[in-house]
Amino acid sequence: MFSRSSDYASLIRPTALGLPNTQCRQVDVTDRAALSEAVAEAEVRFGPVDLIVNNAGQMQLSPLAEQSPEEWDQMLDMNVKGVLNGIHAVLPNMLARRHGTIINIGSVAGRKTHPSHAVYCGTKFAVHAISENLREEVAQHNVRVITIAPGATDTELVSHCGKAIQEEFEAWKAEIGGVMSSRDVAEAVGFAYAQPQHLCIREIVLAPTRQEP
Repeated sequence: MFSRSSDYASLIRPTALGLPNTQCRQVDVTDRAALSEAVAEAEVRFGPVDLIVNNAGQMQLSPLAEQSPEEWDQMLDMNVKGVLNGIHAVLPNMLARRHGTIINIGSVAGRKTHPSHAVYCGTKFAVHAISENLREEVAQHNVRVITIAPGATDTELVSHCGKAIQEEFEAWKAEIGGVMSSRDVAEAVGFAYAQPQHLCIREIVLAPTRQEP
């Protein structure tokens, strides 16, 4: 979460660099009350939230017939309910102030299905649908809703998967000449947010140039 007074660099650098005027809290996004409390704590210190980036997610990949229902629950709780919890924590105040930006991190997998991705794709399709419907609801209140849909990115997401899928990903990554960095995605977030409030970039889809699907 950032206030409008944050400079562009603070949108893309981790708090580990010791940035001033920064507050970091570890919160389970599936815990609605804890997430709302963290937001309220930040608002006491910094003022009303002007931006929230809903980025937490989990990816478990298996053919649906073989996948554990517990993995379905984990992805639905984090990837869908976690996004809704983030929205819930900031939206009422944004509507009251008639100002704010909600950025939800979707995925290319929210636009196109892939083998062994059924539940993961379902959660990301949900993020895209929720975002677009919410944008229609809040547009007249001057609140922006933006979806950032990355393709293959070098994050810990694939580490949630089994060894075989990790090895397959590494081979594919080499084949396409590498994947995006988290900074690439953060800069897309920063660009979308930096536009004037009267301009809403509704969706950015980005992927390595050589990534075909």
